[in-house]
Amino acid sequence: MSKTIGIIAEYNPFHNGHLYQLAKIREAYPDATIAVTMSGSFTQRGEAAILDKWTRATTAVKNGADLVLELPYAFACRSAERFARGGVQSLAALGIDVLTYGAESRDLAPLQAAAACMDNPAFQSALHDRIADGASYAAALSAELTSRTSLDEALLHAPNNILAIEYLRALARYAPHITPLLIPRTGTAYHDDTLHGMFASATAIRHALHTTPDWNVLRTVMPSSSFEALKDAYTDNLPRQGLLLRPLLARLLSMDGDTLRSIAGMNEGLEHRLLEKAQTASSWDELISAAATSRYPRSRIARTLLHLLTNFTSDVARSCDATGPRYLRVLAMNAAGAGLLHRAKKTAHLPIITKTSHFLNRRDTLRPINELNPLQQMLLFDIRATQLRGLALHAASAAPLDFLTSPVYVKQ
Repeated sequence: MSKTIGIIAEYNPFHNGHLYQLAKIREAYPDATIAVTMSGSFTQRGEAAILDKWTRATTAVKNGADLVLELPYAFACRSAERFARGGVQSLAALGIDVLTYGAESRDLAPLQAAAACMDNPAFQSALHDRIADGASYAAALSAELTSRTSLDEALLHAPNNILAIEYLRALARYAPHITPLLIPRTGTAYHDDTLHGMFASATAIRHALHTTPDWNVLRTVMPSSSFEALKDAYTDNLPRQGLLLRPLLARLLSMDGDTLRSIAGMNEGLEHRLLEKAQTASSWDELISAAATSRYPRSRIARTLLHLLTNFTSDVARSCDATGPRYLRVLAMNAAGAGLLHRAKKTAHLPIITKTSHFLNRRDTLRPINELNPLQQMLLFDIRATQLRGLALHAASAAPLDFLTSPVYVKQ
């Protein structure tokens, strides 16, 4: 029986590096079905996705994936640990056999050693001590892993290596039967913001799109379907996160201290720092830069601001973490992906959503959140995130696209 291969991705946007990964999977498993769980309207770093989730999912299917599911906002816009756990739990519920991921490391063994080390009680105690002394989570984690494993500190600063370690931790805890498959990254580094060669980072592509893009260069670093989608979206349908500053300030002005402290990520006095810096910030980026410290990195600030705008509270976050993903939501598929879904309806541990209103209707979104069941609560934040991204477009729109858009079927 052919294997089902899982990928956790953002495809922000889909480029030649992603195409390379899918080709490598096909080399290793020629008859496999490839399923992806992908962040939706916002990414793990707290940024609006460059293209809407259905377009990104469709591009992935056109270029080698068979099925793309949405990783719920409750995990997609969280720390690396929560992002990885949500992705692994989603794909495990679908029934994958292999989880593949890219990393800067070419050797799986030290990453596995680091993952095993992190769940040791002594490690966790030492990690918390470093954080209590003022280190950020990332800095504390890097220092503690370097002191206990053979991993080089430089490798621990590579985002894909950190995610790889978190994937391995999640597999050990939630799905030890799934085989990990490491595919070393090729081309430029994750944070490289320059376009050169045929492999450019997603960061470089987004940077180019927010300046004056050289379309001839961009055409060489991604498949044609992704290139055309980006060119069609330029400029009115590419998000400008700075447009969310005014609604953010309006929300801050209307919140009391207890309500502000209830927001996910708003702890250790961060609310006071945000309120202070918001009084003088003239842009979204300026607010993040002013609020960020070694203790509060930019990505954490960015995610917390989004949680403010979606009203994603600590209580809801804890509930989502306790249950894990509550559904498998389909964004795009081909014939092989449809076949996988057909089989999964009999075996999957979670309900499969192809029509939002069958699980949460528009009237439900007006009810107090404590009147919704756990699945509906989680789905509500996907809907809010999509509408919030709409407000970051040049022609702002809060259209309820999750109720209006069906999964895309790609004929091949």
